[in-house]
Amino acid sequence: MFNPAEPVFYRHPAYLPGEGPRHAVIDPATLATVGSIADTTMAEMESVLDAAAKAQRDWKRLDAKSRATVLHRIANRIEATDMRRCAELMSREMGKPYPEAIGEVANCAGAFRYFAEMARDEAGKVAGTTQAGSFQHARYEALGVSVHIMPFNFPILLMCWTVAASLASGNACIIKPAPATTLSTLAFMPVFEALPEGLIACLPGGAELASALIASPKTHAVAFTGSVAAGKAVAMAAAAQMKPAVIEAGGSDPFIVTAHAPLDVAAAGAVTAAFHMSGQVCTSAERFFVVDAVHDAFVEHFVRETRRLRIGNGLAKAEIGPLVSEAARAKVIRLVEDAKAKGATVEIGGKIPESEPTGWFYEPTILTGCTPDMVILREECFGPVAAVMRVRDFDEAIERANDSEFGLGASIFTTSLEEAMEAADRLEAGMVWVNNPLIDNDALPFGGWKKSGLGRELSKLGLDAFRRSKMVIIDHKPVVQSWWYPYPDGWFYGDGGRKHA
Repeated sequence: MFNPAEPVFYRHPAYLPGEGPRHAVIDPATLATVGSIADTTMAEMESVLDAAAKAQRDWKRLDAKSRATVLHRIANRIEATDMRRCAELMSREMGKPYPEAIGEVANCAGAFRYFAEMARDEAGKVAGTTQAGSFQHARYEALGVSVHIMPFNFPILLMCWTVAASLASGNACIIKPAPATTLSTLAFMPVFEALPEGLIACLPGGAELASALIASPKTHAVAFTGSVAAGKAVAMAAAAQMKPAVIEAGGSDPFIVTAHAPLDVAAAGAVTAAFHMSGQVCTSAERFFVVDAVHDAFVEHFVRETRRLRIGNGLAKAEIGPLVSEAARAKVIRLVEDAKAKGATVEIGGKIPESEPTGWFYEPTILTGCTPDMVILREECFGPVAAVMRVRDFDEAIERANDSEFGLGASIFTTSLEEAMEAADRLEAGMVWVNNPLIDNDALPFGGWKKSGLGRELSKLGLDAFRRSKMVIIDHKPVVQSWWYPYPDGWFYGDGGRKHA
């Protein structure tokens, strides 16, 4: 592993054109300079898109088995590569604890293997014919060039989810990494060396580049993960060009603890759900609804489990790293202070840790006595804060959980099968977890309801996002059909009154 004291100046000729303005990358834990990245110019973007279009013309003509073989080679490369450098860069760029960073990159191979075989297995549908002598079916074809606008929190894994699906469908891919995690994304890019030259590229830049990629007539689909505001802008920009878009726009996930919950398990699950990666997970639990009968006991367990967490640099032995930026921490402080002013009690945390005066750290925080008028119950916090509200019973918990403009995920802890099944039916979210939060599965759709997103990642739905259907009708014994022009005279209204339906 390289010396953390030495800045990294990345310039990979295949993935980083590097002709635009250069920006320093700052470690949010130490505020030291990690390295430097350069924005992609519009001329460079055009050149990359031209190369991608050329490569994609040949890639889409490959048979599904050959494409799958290449994707398996990518998975092999991920599994065989020492990813410590990529993981360390991720920790230094955005503060993620090193075990989570190394775990993220290690979990990427499965998506390539899944979509490689899914694309081979599911390529269309043969329908029951509507007339004799006709072969009628639907087939899936590539869209062209897809644009992948990535977030900072899971820059590699979420990129792989959509890139694997797009490549399996026969597309070329242009990755626009988050400015906060460009170095780690670039460090990962060599795993794609098995792909034809030009088929994939990573273009660093900001919102201007993202807008240009979406607007370009040389791109044909968009995958985005980020804030609701940015997601709306991306969705509208894609719609203006009639391009399909998969939008994952975050949320403010509820976490329900019922009277039948195993409190020790629920508290441990709550710590992970609320504070994993300092709460900077789209599916982080932010709004806690605890039934009155177990409220006090659960909070006691929750606080005790939270005290066990260590705060520090992502490259140290710590579960709680810094927030990604000063602005991110300022938002957390604003929401906590608003809740306190409206009557919330800080059970633990609620301040910048004295042990970490440098960097954008904030203590894992539990607020009780929360009420619906507090902004933290309406706005995505994206920080290490759990806002706990006491509710009468299970029904009120469900009602409060659904009282949100977000609908990404929802968690419930209970040993009652009836409550578990009711929650699965009634919670207004794209994903529901019972007694085990934050889990995903390549074979199941990932995405939200309401303002939390459009479309789905993973599963067959994730594959369909990057391909278009074509209906094909083949009459293998050509005959003149009875309904073709010209109609027989007897079919007209004035010729005996017969109407042809």
